[in-house]
Amino acid sequence: VHAQGDTYQVVADVSQFEPPDIVVTTSNCHVAIQAEKVAEDGTVCDTFTHKCQLPEDTDPLSVSCTLTEAGTLVITARRR
Repeated sequence: VHAQGDTYQVVADVSQFEPPDIVVTTSNCHVAIQAEKVAEDGTVCDTFTHKCQLPEDTDPLSVSCTLTEAGTLVITARRR
């Protein structure tokens, strides 16, 4: 978690996954990123999981995420 001015950011490289394969969830100031690549035969061939705790002064309703064209997932949350 990086502080930038009045926001916090979490950055993850998920370039090996397609956007529909990436799930971001938040709960109690925790952010979880999960991604799974499934082969044509239905087997899971690659996974990514990352969990982190946001600082206590994070506004939980301000959490948002963006996926860049290069495959970088940027999760942003405002400080209270």
